[in-house]
Amino acid sequence: MWNKGESEGLQTLGIVVVVCSSLKLLHYLGLIDLSDDKIEDELELTTVCYRPEGLEQLEAQTNFTKRELQVLYRGFKNECPSGVVNEETFKQIYAQFFPHGDASMYAHYLFNAFDTAQTGSVKFEGFVMALSTLLRGTVHEKLRWTFNLYDINKDGYINKEEMMDIVKAIYDMMGKYTYPVLKQDAPRLHVEVFFQKMDKNKDGVVTLDEFIESCQEVRTILLLP
Repeated sequence: MWNKGESEGLQTLGIVVVVCSSLKLLHYLGLIDLSDDKIEDELELTTVCYRPEGLEQLEAQTNFTKRELQVLYRGFKNECPSGVVNEETFKQIYAQFFPHGDASMYAHYLFNAFDTAQTGSVKFEGFVMALSTLLRGTVHEKLRWTFNLYDINKDGYINKEEMMDIVKAIYDMMGKYTYPVLKQDAPRLHVEVFFQKMDKNKDGVVTLDEFIESCQEVRTILLLP
């Protein structure tokens, strides 16, 4: 995936990883079918008797139908009987999908992106809102969500320290399958390329507008679902 154009593709690296890994999360929960490496029908619809409270409101707030929300809730409750997902659950899921690396830190950052209220747990409503963005949101919505993932301290900017933490987490998660061959300075070099491409005014931080503008300039953004 990363060859001689790896530097130009860096700005989409995190987007592709977060989307693909989030789809794997859905597959793990039994909510989508990833056979043949494509998603023709994201949600396998089945007849469910349970109807979540506030279904109409969620339908209005997301890109899912009532029936899809019922299926999502059924799968959510089957895997999370307590009604919430915590960070440890995220780490366990990603450990299974990336057995040759250490996905714990990436799972930590991803969980924080889902846990918008910073309560330490994610309820069904928050979970399905994020999934709606990742699966069926506009490119702009997906980029905004990804920016929030990178903006670890939630101050509205991505600085080099935050980007280094994310890149290191991605390298750790990919483990021995990381390409190019993991070198000690590889994460730093990737961060430098990221800022060369994204930091338009060279002030040392990347704003949401800069992030979106830079990503939309890259044709490979079409990899997004």
